[in-house]
Amino acid sequence: MPVDPPMPDLYKGYIACLNARDWPSLGDFVADDIEHNGRALGLAGYREMLVKDHADIPDLAFRIETLVCEPPRVAARLRFDCHPRGAFLGLKVEGRRVSFAENVFYEFRGSKIHRVWSVVDKAAIEAQVDAASEDARR
Repeated sequence: MPVDPPMPDLYKGYIACLNARDWPSLGDFVADDIEHNGRALGLAGYREMLVKDHADIPDLAFRIETLVCEPPRVAARLRFDCHPRGAFLGLKVEGRRVSFAENVFYEFRGSKIHRVWSVVDKAAIEAQVDAASEDARR
C-alpha cells in the first residue's frame, strides 16, 4: 500500500524537522511508541535523546548522503560535520571539528517512524581525535 506523501518525502520532512529543531512537530514523523536500537523510548524519550544530542553538539546538522526506500523501510547514510562539546561517544573531542557518517535504518508504520537502528562510524571520529592529539604533541 503506497504511503501518501511518498516515503522519501516523509523522510526528508523528518530530517528537516530535526535540523530546524522543531521538537513540537516531531510527533508528525515519529510514532508514540518508537524504538531506537532495540530500546522502547516512546516519543518523549526519543525527543529527549535528540534534544540532548543538539545540546551536546550545537552545530549538529543531518545531511542525507544516501537514501534508499523500500516500504515500509528506509535506509540512509547521514553525513555530519560538527564540533561536539566535551566527550562524544566516549572520545575526548573537546570542541574539535569532526566529520563522520551514520548508517541508519528506519521502519515505518503507516506514515510514521516506528523503529530506528543506528550505527555511527566511531572509528572515523577516533582517527580524527588521534590525529589532532598527535599534532598537539608536536
